[in-house]
Amino acid sequence: QVQLVESGGGLVQAGGSLRLSCAASGRAFSNYVIAWFHQAPGKEREFVAGIRWSGSSTDYADSVKGRFTISRDNAKNTVYLQMNNLKSEDTAVYYCAGQSFKFGSNWRRQKYDYWGQGTQVTVSS
Repeated sequence: QVQLVESGGGLVQAGGSLRLSCAASGRAFSNYVIAWFHQAPGKEREFVAGIRWSGSSTDYADSVKGRFTISRDNAKNTVYLQMNNLKSEDTAVYYCAGQSFKFGSNWRRQKYDYWGQGTQVTVSS
């Protein structure tokens, strides 16, 4: 049973920082993509960032480039999302998701088999 557990959300002022964690368990993730999505009230869930478990490939939504950094710690089976210079529009529930890596797949639009329960990020202006 694959489990993804997010943590690290909270309330922060605009311009502040948070680091989200996604702890993965239940299988070997060496050939997986782990991605972060967010969903604001009344809006569709959107891709934020993704990372391949092996290698150095990453991808970011345009809205977070230069502000957010995705990384992983293989020893801890954990993927992080460092969020800097937060804006009110970053307020959302943040989810991590996992899917086996396939060459040529679009991480932003592909189906993900595994999802965490989400963690709330609220940015006050």
